[in-house]
Amino acid sequence: MPEPTTPTTQLTPAHADAIEIFAEVLAQSEEEGLADDFYSRLCEGITRCTALRRVVIFRYDSTRRRILAAGSYGVDLELFHGDFFTLESAALAREALIQDRVLEIAEDLESQLPAEYVERLAARTVVCAPMSTRGRWLGAILGDRGSDGPPLTAAEREVLWILGKMAALAAMARAATRQHERAVALEGRIDLAREVHEGVVQRLFGVSLALSGDQPFDEQTRRRCAEEVQAALGDLRTAMQRPLGRLVAATSTTLAEEVARLRHEYPDLGITLDDGAQLAAPAALEPLAQSVLAEAIRNADKHAHATRVGVRSQMGDGTFVLEITNDGVQKHGEPAGMGLRLAGFEALQAGGLLEFGSRDGDRWQVRLVVPYEEP
Repeated sequence: MPEPTTPTTQLTPAHADAIEIFAEVLAQSEEEGLADDFYSRLCEGITRCTALRRVVIFRYDSTRRRILAAGSYGVDLELFHGDFFTLESAALAREALIQDRVLEIAEDLESQLPAEYVERLAARTVVCAPMSTRGRWLGAILGDRGSDGPPLTAAEREVLWILGKMAALAAMARAATRQHERAVALEGRIDLAREVHEGVVQRLFGVSLALSGDQPFDEQTRRRCAEEVQAALGDLRTAMQRPLGRLVAATSTTLAEEVARLRHEYPDLGITLDDGAQLAAPAALEPLAQSVLAEAIRNADKHAHATRVGVRSQMGDGTFVLEITNDGVQKHGEPAGMGLRLAGFEALQAGGLLEFGSRDGDRWQVRLVVPYEEP
């Protein structure tokens, strides 16, 4: 079994070092606008106060529903690009999270970590610190001290444990910020519905009452009805200028990478590229394209007995087109979920259009068309 480390309860210089490093990393990331570089800076800070020479932080991304290599120091983060890391394949990380302790192993690494990682990094000693808070597992810090490095001291392990807790709190804070942003977006949609109801609907209701009468209209009544309809159109036009849909989360991945992730998550759907096409999307539309793709795949998995899902994209003449087509649609089923309807609002907010429906019997197609500015 790996040698465990139980955190102490007394305040030591290690606590002050960990807090100072975390505060410095957080301040630098915020001041320089490098929030995405936070975890890599934290990895660098860990090497400054411990004997570790290479550090990688893995965290759970709730948006993409997978574990990602979020930052690294001393090792190229691209080495983990496209990999699908799971706790089932990393017994060391799982044990560290269960025990909520820093663990260090130097033997039989292949049974504790994915074999390809051990071979790729040529690691001989691995240290793992949990990133957890309030019973929630948010990630893990993995590092090695090299072949000739001394074992970690109790103070160094204390620093790692504290930094793992702080990194978990930072991840929780970012999740809370995203929840707040979604709450604000929901409040905006509620205000929009109320505005349309109190303005447009009430005006049109009054016009409908006037038009339902049996008496012939005089010039003044017709003019008044026309004015009310024009006013209703004006109110509706003003309301439609506001954001209609949920905000699409930013992403640092590409459409092709998202297809690879979904192919791994839904192996039974037969996700392939139509006509052998290479997937690509304008950088500004990557979040929207990936959101629509994920919703279409989930829709196919939930509402159809799909055995093949074809994906293709096209860019040209200032228009981006993404098509996802699946088979296995039931004739009497309703293959459109709420997610696709919400994705339609996202497309409208970007100035585009999302179409979905049955095609040629048992096929279902989702088609996104969005204009974009070519560089």
